[in-house]
Amino acid sequence: MKMQAQEFVNLKGTKPITMLTAYTCPVARALEAAGIPIILVGDTVGMVEMGFDSTRDVTLAHMEYHIGAVRRGAPNTHIIGDLPYETDKDPETALTSARRLMAAGADSIKLEGPKTDVISHLKQAGIPVVGHTGLTPQTAKSFAKVGRTDAEAKRIMDEAIAIQEAGAFMLVLEHIPYTLAQNITGALRIPTIGIGAGPDCDGQVLVINDALGLGDYWPPFSKQYDYVGKTIQDVAKRFAAEVESLEFPNNIIQMTGTGRR
Repeated sequence: MKMQAQEFVNLKGTKPITMLTAYTCPVARALEAAGIPIILVGDTVGMVEMGFDSTRDVTLAHMEYHIGAVRRGAPNTHIIGDLPYETDKDPETALTSARRLMAAGADSIKLEGPKTDVISHLKQAGIPVVGHTGLTPQTAKSFAKVGRTDAEAKRIMDEAIAIQEAGAFMLVLEHIPYTLAQNITGALRIPTIGIGAGPDCDGQVLVINDALGLGDYWPPFSKQYDYVGKTIQDVAKRFAAEVESLEFPNNIIQMTGTGRR
């Protein structure tokens, strides 16, 4: 059964929340079969799937396409849709954008930064919101850890509380010191989801491409459970060798007795 926003709030302090990103139907289908309760279709798709240098190049149309694909693969999983850069610049723009992502298949919407007026407006319109503070890639000048000074830590703590009070049901904490994440998690009523924020958050999220090892660069706070990029290279080389030696497609015909087009 698909979990809803309040059910995730109820998990705080009782059971860690597992979240992964997905951008395609086959991956989403696999995550749902694995029992992953919540999938984030993040604007990271721009960098890990589309080849952009920044998430700022991602559009609403891109997000609608990928959310739709993930929804078809995971019809019974809670899906968070990410609002791209500048599509949440004011409450009405954000509401129009959020409604498009919800129509594409999202169950809730994530946005970056302490946009409390936007969060309140979306909640009043009946749209569940996930907040995001710490490192916020849409506006960050680098991917260095943030919150290491007292002033930065206070700012992030204040943002976290403001995002909660504005009505978010969950908060992503990205690339901040572990002690700061622990303090924020203890101060909030809503669950925190860490990515590079240590073990004391209420849950953890990874970019699926990072977890699979699909690519040639991974953030220092990710973990690779496999190296699918190398598998793709190996398969491509084996296929090329069989084509050049005329082994393929004859080996398929020999195994099946017929060809399939």
